[in-house]
Order: sequence, then C-alpha cells, then structure tokens
Amino acid sequence: MTTKRPDELLDLIRAALRELRLPEMAAQFDTLLADGADGDSRPQWLWRLLEPQLHRRRERSAERRIREARFPCRKSLDNFNFAFQPDLDRHRVLELATLDFIRRGQNLLVAGMSGTGKSHICIAIGYLACAAGVRTRYTTSADMLADLHASLATHSLVEAAQAYARPQLLIIDEVGLDRPERDAGRDAQLFYKVIRPRHQATLSTVITSNIDWEAWGAYLGDDIATVAILDRLIEHGHLLTIEGPSWRGAQHRLLNEGASRSGDDANA
Repeated sequence: MTTKRPDELLDLIRAALRELRLPEMAAQFDTLLADGADGDSRPQWLWRLLEPQLHRRRERSAERRIREARFPCRKSLDNFNFAFQPDLDRHRVLELATLDFIRRGQNLLVAGMSGTGKSHICIAIGYLACAAGVRTRYTTSADMLADLHASLATHSLVEAAQAYARPQLLIIDEVGLDRPERDAGRDAQLFYKVIRPRHQATLSTVITSNIDWEAWGAYLGDDIATVAILDRLIEHGHLLTIEGPSWRGAQHRLLNEGASRSGDDANA
C-alpha cells in the first residue's frame, strides 16, 4: 500500500468503520481525535474506542433475547415490594438474581398463592438472564401444554418440545392456575418430554406453582409421571415458598376503601 497522508488515513479509517458497520466506534473515533490522547496509553486509547461499540452490541443482543423469550411484561427486582412480603427472604432472592444457579444448571421452584409476587420475581430473573447472555424462554404451564397438545395433531411434537427443551433457561409460570379445554390425560407425559431432556442437559428451569407439590398429580393427570417430573426438578432445585398476602387483593381493598371514603365525603 502506498504511503498515505494523515488526513487520507483518517478518511480511510472512517470509511472502513462504516463498511464494517461499526457506527458507535466511528462516532467515538472522531470524539477521541477531538479530545486528544490525554495521556492514554495505546491500549487505553484503543479500549476507549472499542467500548461504546461493544456496549451497544451487548444491548442489541439482550434486546433480541428478551424478544425471543416472549415475556408477558417487563419486571425488575428494583420495583418489587419486599416490605409487602416481610416473610420472604430478600437476601435469598437477591442471591438467586446473581444467576449463579443458572450457571450451575440448577432449578428454581417458587410456590405461593396468586398475587404473592411469584411471577414478578421469576420474570425479573429472566430479564437479568437475557442481559447476561442467557437464552431464555417464558411460558405459562397452560400455554405450553396447549402448544404440545396441538403439535400431536400435526405430528410435530418433537419440534414443539425442543422449543422448550433447548433454551438455557426455561420459565414455566402458573402451574395449577389454568387448564385449557382439552383431555388432560397426556399432560404429565407431555410435561415430562420437556423436563427430561433439560435435566439430562443440566439446563435450568424455573417453575411457579399456585398449588402444592402434592397436587401436581391431579393437575397433570398422572401421578407416576408427575413424580418423575418433580424428582428431576427437585434434584438440582432451589425451593422458595412465598407465604403472604395477595398484592392484587390489597390493591383492590385500597381502591374500594378510597371509593367508600369519597362516597362518605359526598354524602356529608
């Protein structure tokens, strides 16, 4: 390559960054040129050039994983009201939020009545996992079982089950809360087709349940298969039980108390 003048080299670098589709790096390049070296070593200067592009790429990857996870809403532990559930071990929840249990291929089973914050905690952990580069899938138990049942009619059960068996983290929400209109006789076998390969591959599964573990057999329709499912979930599983009031119930009472006070003021 023939010798280039400094200004020509700068133009070539800018063009190369555009061609390589590195817009954040291209913008940072001109910023660094305007600021000067400021005493940076060559590695420091290079890192200042690379960091914005790396940060943006990680953001886009996390956004893609969040879309693919199919969360029903955005949740964060920052806005979880631990004071409303004083018996919940906050330290333990925050320890789970480090995602160490996912790195170890362990499971998380969260039990409690409706409205106690089970889904909030698990979805928030799912968002953290996506940000950390973990391929995640969210589903409710009813939706997953309905999907697997539908695949029987199209002879695509293997492909349908793999969609739940392959993610590094699978969140199955609301076990026991709802059951679509269908013959539940095969529910346990279909559930097992998801849990068994995940257990063999040491992939983490997060479960929330509105019913006691002993009631899973009745929900899934097969006591023997249910024992096999729970055995695999619990073997490498953390159990978290939330014994507290319903947040939605409390909000409902506050709303009605406010309406009642407003009515009393109007009639005064």
